[in-house]
Amino acid sequence: MSTVRVQVSACVFSATVNNLCLRQNAVVSFRKKKLLRLVSMSSVPPSQPFEIAVKASVTTPNRLGDCPFCQRVLLTLEEKHLPYDPKLVDLTNKPEWFLKVNPDGKVPVIKFDEKWVPDSDIITQTLEEKYPSPPLLTPPEKATAGSKIFSTFIGFLKSKDPNDGTEQALLSELSSFSDYIKENGPFINGSEISAADLSLGPKLYHLEIALGHYKKWTVPDSLTSLKSYMKAIFSRESFVKTSAQPQDVIEGWRPKVEG
Repeated sequence: MSTVRVQVSACVFSATVNNLCLRQNAVVSFRKKKLLRLVSMSSVPPSQPFEIAVKASVTTPNRLGDCPFCQRVLLTLEEKHLPYDPKLVDLTNKPEWFLKVNPDGKVPVIKFDEKWVPDSDIITQTLEEKYPSPPLLTPPEKATAGSKIFSTFIGFLKSKDPNDGTEQALLSELSSFSDYIKENGPFINGSEISAADLSLGPKLYHLEIALGHYKKWTVPDSLTSLKSYMKAIFSRESFVKTSAQPQDVIEGWRPKVEG
C-alpha cells in the first residue's frame, strides 16, 4: 500500500515539475518573441524620409558642402538604407527656419519624432539604436583606432613652421593606424564596415585633398595598408554619393590656412 502511495506521489510531483517547466518555457518563448518583435519593429524604415540639415556647397548650387560630420551622418543613413531628405544650408547666410530649429546654427541636425536633434555623435548613436540592422556598432576597444588623425592633420595644415613637429606627429598617427589596419583590417572592426570607419573616412578624405592642395603633401607610399583602406572607403557607393567636391574641401579649409 505504501509503495502505491509513493508511486502516485512521485507521478504527481513529476507532473507538477513538467507543468512548471512547460509554463517557464512558454514565458521564455513569449519574451523571446516579444523581443524579436520589438527589434523587428525598430528595424523597419520610417514611412517618411528623415529631414536632415547639412552644409551646402559654396562653389556649386544645390550640392552638398564639405562638412565631414554631415557626411558621417549621411553615410550612416546610406549604409543602413534609410531614406532621407537633405536640407542644404548656406552657413554664411543661415536661413531663419534653420536658426529657429537650431539656434546654435551648427550642422548636421536631424528630425527625430518631430524634434530636431544636433551633434553627429548623438545622431549616429540614435540611428543605431532605432535601426540596428545592418549593425554598424564598433566595439569600444576598437572605436578609438585612428581617433587622433584628424587633430594632427589640422595641426600640420595650419602650421607655418616646417620644423615644429606637426608633420611628424601626423605621420606617427597615420603609421600607427596603418599598422592597426594591417593586423585587423580591411576595416577598423575587421571584415565589415562600422561606425568608426564612417567617422574617420570623411576626415581622411579632407586630409588627402587639403594637404595635397595647401602643402603639396601626400600619404607616403610606404603606408600601404592605410592607402588600401582609404581606397576601399572612398570607392564605396555610399561615400561617392555623399562626398563633397574637392574644390569645396579646399575652400572650406582656406580660413584655417590663411587665417
